[in-house]
Amino acid sequence: MTTEQLYAELNHVDHSRAKRLKYANLILSQPELIPVLLNILFMVDDKISCKAAWVFEFICSENLETIIPHLDQFTENIHSVHLDPAVRPVAKVCEYLTKAYYSNYQNIFQNTLTSTHKERIIEACFDWMINDEKIAPKAYSMNTLYFLGQEFEWIHPELAVILERDFQMQSSGFKARARHILNKIKQS
Repeated sequence: MTTEQLYAELNHVDHSRAKRLKYANLILSQPELIPVLLNILFMVDDKISCKAAWVFEFICSENLETIIPHLDQFTENIHSVHLDPAVRPVAKVCEYLTKAYYSNYQNIFQNTLTSTHKERIIEACFDWMINDEKIAPKAYSMNTLYFLGQEFEWIHPELAVILERDFQMQSSGFKARARHILNKIKQS
């Protein structure tokens, strides 16, 4: 399937779980389409990029290991994603990656997620935290940065400053997540 063909197929994706899962399974059955999907995802000014992001998140939730050969492409470009419907799934994939990396159970991500990948994720997550983003990307970024702060000691104090500064101006969902993360930072 060419980029143009996949692009046309992504026009049929909507918010429904069934459609996102259908196209995620299509890509999973043809893993050679993942770089094509990522190319579309990183057409960041195109509305179809959001649909590619939704499908990519579903792919990662179904089989996170499929991202491994594409970690460079993914992390090199995440900072450029700016449309709200695309930022949320990209932030969620970052959370998936760090959750796997810092898992107590031995897994392949502990050998494949490099310092460069982590630094790119850190940069994107801090950008989402300080920019005018919706609650979901901020919540996923909080968790991601909390995990990364276990390795990079400077992250927790910086994250705490942002959470405390923004606490009063944010939604109740942000406050609940921030309170949880702040408590975890204080305990560690």
